[in-house]
Amino acid sequence: MKKLLFSFVLLLTIGLLAACGSDSASSGDAKADAKKVTFGATSGPYSDMVSKAIKPLLEKKGYEVKVVEFSDYIQPNLALSKGDLDANLFQHKVYMENFAKEHKLELSEVIVVPTAPMGIYSKKFNSLEEVEKGSAIAIPNDPTNAARAFLILEDAGLIKLDPNADPLTVSEKDVKDNVKNLQFKPIEAAQLPRAVESVDLSAVPGNFALAAKMDLLDALQLENMPDQYRNRVVINTKDQDAQFAKDIKEVVESPEFEEIIDEDFKGFGKPEWME
Repeated sequence: MKKLLFSFVLLLTIGLLAACGSDSASSGDAKADAKKVTFGATSGPYSDMVSKAIKPLLEKKGYEVKVVEFSDYIQPNLALSKGDLDANLFQHKVYMENFAKEHKLELSEVIVVPTAPMGIYSKKFNSLEEVEKGSAIAIPNDPTNAARAFLILEDAGLIKLDPNADPLTVSEKDVKDNVKNLQFKPIEAAQLPRAVESVDLSAVPGNFALAAKMDLLDALQLENMPDQYRNRVVINTKDQDAQFAKDIKEVVESPEFEEIIDEDFKGFGKPEWME
């Protein structure tokens, strides 16, 4: 009788343990099957792009998407490297590569997205043809954005640059012909929208123009932006083959994404793959 009772208790214990193991396995499987993406972006047009264009399309694929906004250009990559984010959207290729090298991170792009271009704005002139000789133009004081400003001015026919200069690093020393004798005034990029009121011309990066409620289409000249300067979705290199990365790329390449861009992000320059 004791042997039978012992056997019964043993079987009952094994059954309970097996049930617990089964519940634990089911819980683990459910967690593994969960489709969650945490997306970081800087406040403004790019967090809007994630929220309005990328998030809803990922949700249609069954993802739960959390959007985290940042107010600087440092934390989004650090948070990505720590695993607090799965992807971010705020930076161009040059910045990504320099940041990764400086901080010893392994970052990779998923896809390039439409980006707000830099533009030449003025309260004094209605067109570039009206620009007077000796006019002052405020330009960004950081080398990367300053190079973009000089390229716009060359496209507009206001200056000529040394053809041997690297387009990504051109500066005032590479100006070979200053057709209108423009006076270059380097200032902090975030101050360039205000400079429109105080100088003849101002070269304003698209993100700062939008933050200041400026209309991109009011620019006298918009940047013919190289893809190196367009923002991209960035992930940790180890996640390049992850399904969520493939799904992000797929939704950005979809006609639905482009329709949202055309409707809500007017003036944004499209990357080469979209054209």
